[in-house]
Amino acid sequence: MRNDPASTATAILHLVGGPANVTAAAHCMTRLRLTLTDPAAADEEGLRALPGVLGVVADGPTWQIVLGPGVVDEVTAEVAARAEAGRPVPCDTGPADRSADQADQAADRTALRTSLRRVANVFVPLIPALIGCGILSGVNGLLLNTGRLPALTPALTAIASAFLALIAVFVGHNTAKEFGGTPVLGGAVAAVVVHPGVAKVTAFGTHLVPGQGGVLGALVAALLATRVEKWVRGRVPGALDVLLTPTVTVLVPGLVTLYGLMYAAGAVATAIGTAANWLLATAGAVAGLLLGGLFLPLVMVGLHQALIPVHTTLIEQQGYTVLLPLLAMAGAGQVGAALAVYVRLRHDTALRTTIRSALPAGLLGVGEPLIYGVSLPLGRPFLTACAGGAAGGAFVGFFAMLGTKVGATAIGPSGWALFPLLTGNRGVGTAAAIYAGGLLTGYAVGFTATYLFGFPRGPRVAAPA
Repeated sequence: MRNDPASTATAILHLVGGPANVTAAAHCMTRLRLTLTDPAAADEEGLRALPGVLGVVADGPTWQIVLGPGVVDEVTAEVAARAEAGRPVPCDTGPADRSADQADQAADRTALRTSLRRVANVFVPLIPALIGCGILSGVNGLLLNTGRLPALTPALTAIASAFLALIAVFVGHNTAKEFGGTPVLGGAVAAVVVHPGVAKVTAFGTHLVPGQGGVLGALVAALLATRVEKWVRGRVPGALDVLLTPTVTVLVPGLVTLYGLMYAAGAVATAIGTAANWLLATAGAVAGLLLGGLFLPLVMVGLHQALIPVHTTLIEQQGYTVLLPLLAMAGAGQVGAALAVYVRLRHDTALRTTIRSALPAGLLGVGEPLIYGVSLPLGRPFLTACAGGAAGGAFVGFFAMLGTKVGATAIGPSGWALFPLLTGNRGVGTAAAIYAGGLLTGYAVGFTATYLFGFPRGPRVAAPA
């Protein structure tokens, strides 16, 4: 029976130190992400014991509470509303006075991990639009290939491609918001990247191309705008702040973007695409093995979102990301491992019930319920699940070495849910067949490895509740 979102939100807020301790609340596909003023006030064990909570990742001031798809949207809305109502009004709400990163105050945090988390916070809110537009793009492609509904395809093309054409603006807006600047100014500077007028600008002896540098250029441009805004706001008289601060914030980073960032970010983006293609063409099986095998640990700690800029860059350049189908194999290994646990532990009614309830989500690419509810508590099945993901990734990567690439036109779904988004250089049918073969390989190896090696010899110790 599904838990009431309002009751779940109330319980979560109580266990994280109350509404006043929550400075931000957001969510991705499965996780409620909270930023806490005082992480020590939160009760991690209490959160894990809540009905409906599938796992907790405590990472300094950022706490990720795994609730699963669907329910996370409703609980986040409840939590955000109550946290906003219970939050003290700050003395100064100016962007220059907001903390850019409370995680810097935590001794156990590394700069790299903090940066990855913050970049993920920029891109995670964009995932729903990427999924929706990606699916529409796939449907439109089918209509174009079959010649059906020719009057509708131009409209679908415009709807499906509009967001990606302007994604730099959204990245700029979210970057400024995440790093303590004025969001609309970040979006204004990032809009320079995609404006058609940049074609008339010459930098380093060549004309710029609208969109050159893509999301990477937009990210850096908005970050620079935030730094400039803070510097200016702290130095101009209050009477001139409303005029000078936004003007300088748009002008200086805008010029730097045109005469430096777009060229440099474009070179980096091109290098990413070239490196991905070279890696799959020369060592696809090995690359797939490593990516498929290591992705579950990234999901476990929530760092998989840091790959979103790479996926987005590849989609902008090539029309699809070749990395997502490889990474999706990790979920196949997880499903195979869970099935082996279900078969081996016939008398563990509670665990088998958990598997039955979590397996549909796992087949659709949502791995957290199986990770936190099954494989991770048991230990060895988590490792054998990674082995299954590695085998599936190697399968898909092997075909890339032979010249057949499998890609996804958008990011977000995986498992069976990724089929509507599949494409490749040999056509949709070939891409779907190879991807299906990778899933079956992941299922089979994950199941076999777990069945044979996923349990210690001798009497079994019951899994944690």
